[in-house]
Amino acid sequence: MANSLAVWHADHINFARLLDLLEEQVDIFHRGDRPNYNLMGTIVYYMRSFGDCVHHPREDVAYARLIERDPGMQVVVNRLLQEHRVIANVGEALLNRLNEAEGDVISSCAALEAAAAMYLVYYRNHLSTEERHVMPRAAQLLTQEDWAAVAASVPASSDPLFGGNVQERFAKLHKQICEERLSSQD
Repeated sequence: MANSLAVWHADHINFARLLDLLEEQVDIFHRGDRPNYNLMGTIVYYMRSFGDCVHHPREDVAYARLIERDPGMQVVVNRLLQEHRVIANVGEALLNRLNEAEGDVISSCAALEAAAAMYLVYYRNHLSTEERHVMPRAAQLLTQEDWAAVAASVPASSDPLFGGNVQERFAKLHKQICEERLSSQD
């Protein structure tokens, strides 16, 4: 159980770090300068491919088990499940706009900025709610059997960015994150 919660929490820390990087690029865009669209697209692609396809499905199983143990969590969980859908949809729209922007085809600066802002707000609120309300209850109530079901919900796979075997697509982003960690320790 502690290991599953630790992984859940570590994912959230990593996601928050990526959201910070994304927001830095959005701020550059907002100032009228050209952000690194490739970096932004890589971040959102990772969040879509790992966050939406691995992390969130595991959470969905944990949520269902949590509601069985504490029906009072139903309202919070329903909102989080809805946020999973919104985050996925907005993430896909944002990724499409970033891919266009990387090819120098920005159909609407306002639409790109709005999609990025919505993605950041929803994701940050989502992480905060889970950390403050869901994870403490899950730590109290979920059993080893529950955590085994969570682990079995998605085939085991290494995190392609923060895991031991970084995929080539994420190599530049991984290097940047590592360099920022080192500079922040100075």
